[in-house]
Amino acid sequence: MNTLRAAALLAALLTAGAAPAQNADAPPKREALRVCQDPNNLPFSNTSAEGIENRIAEVFGKALGLPVSYYSFPNRFAFIRNTLRYKLPGQDYPCDIVMGVPTGFDQVSVTKPYYRSTYALVFPAGKGLDHVKSGADFLATDRAVLGKLRIGLYDRSPASEWLAKHGLVDNGVPYKILNADPAQYPGEIIEKDLAKGEIDAAIVWGPIAGFFAKRVKSPALVVVPLRSEPGVKFDYEMAMGVRYGEREWKQQVEGLIESRKAEIQAILREFGVPLVDESYAAKQP
Repeated sequence: MNTLRAAALLAALLTAGAAPAQNADAPPKREALRVCQDPNNLPFSNTSAEGIENRIAEVFGKALGLPVSYYSFPNRFAFIRNTLRYKLPGQDYPCDIVMGVPTGFDQVSVTKPYYRSTYALVFPAGKGLDHVKSGADFLATDRAVLGKLRIGLYDRSPASEWLAKHGLVDNGVPYKILNADPAQYPGEIIEKDLAKGEIDAAIVWGPIAGFFAKRVKSPALVVVPLRSEPGVKFDYEMAMGVRYGEREWKQQVEGLIESRKAEIQAILREFGVPLVDESYAAKQP
């Protein structure tokens, strides 16, 4: 999904313009690890460097012996074009790496993946859904109970497809994934509306679900990772992105992904990211 805003990286990034191929040049001498980031997109990044991607960038910077700098731009507005590919005549690019993109994202040169997560169902404990340990459990819940639930989700996300597939469209409470308000952040659906009881459950990208469910102290929130199924893809491998043509830099980043794997995994677990394996992919008919 790095998404990638709110379900963010996984949808908002896909609105950026296509990336042209570039000729390979000799890699410049780096004086900093220059990271392209969204300034208000926890759990991934923010201007206080408190996100998952900020923490991983610091690990990389330390390994490279370089300071980390950030170029911020909201990823809802043609993010790649305005960050990684932004270059004025006579000036350098402002940043050299995007720390979270889904594999297969063709607007950047994508590295090997460094984690796999999936969308998750989030609901308060003790409110009639405590038996739910999987998406199948949720769908097997008495229809009289399901029919009363208000389920928050971001529009144009796999959650919409899943509810439609299982006859629960009327239960969906849609939120805009591309919100023009710079103060809006993807975790609001959990931290504000779900916590206040304005919705009964939410289906969001796993890292958002895990981070904000941990941050809400009352009520206690349950996070249930959802498996992909035919017609609905919930799970995504996440990688990093560099400019096309920068082969040596990409190889260096991939070397860091491998050599700092334990540190990366520790950061992901600290942030409550639901980490899944290929068994969460849709089973082929």
